[in-house]
Amino acid sequence: MQRLVKLMRLPETPEIPGIRQMETRDVPQVFELLSKYLHKFKLAPILTPDEVSHFLLPRDGIVESFVVEDEIGTITEFSSFFSLPSSIMHHPDYTTMFAAYSYYTVATKHSLTTLMKDMLIIAKQKGYDVFNSLDLMDNSEYLKELKFGMGDGNLHYYLYNYKCPELVEKQIGLVLQ
Repeated sequence: MQRLVKLMRLPETPEIPGIRQMETRDVPQVFELLSKYLHKFKLAPILTPDEVSHFLLPRDGIVESFVVEDEIGTITEFSSFFSLPSSIMHHPDYTTMFAAYSYYTVATKHSLTTLMKDMLIIAKQKGYDVFNSLDLMDNSEYLKELKFGMGDGNLHYYLYNYKCPELVEKQIGLVLQ
């Protein structure tokens, strides 16, 4: 167990300078950054600035969003995760497992792996027990290097009343909560 703990250990603080929690003033830039990123996928939501504000502004216990702002005030990176706690039954000490699920992430100046490593550190600092990520979008770039374990199931989206061809993971830019 000690060997596993040492192997999986994260640094105490994020590596990317200027990473901070998303604020209301960031919505226009996050909207532009996220819209441009999602445009490359065959299946992705088309969000309005109001929807970005509603779905991605941080709310305790629901969604956490972070941005990286450069020296001139431009947001170059964005990453978010949502919370989905699970009940732990019949354990003498614990009643809840706090799970973070990767939501949307856009990296332009730093590598996606570096940004996600910082998100793991932030999630740990916020008290999450586990961090999950789907192999959608560009997420496969960091899954192996950051030592994510392969899940035991498959995710299938059923889009009612939509004509949608069969897609592979890299063509999907939609994360359902």
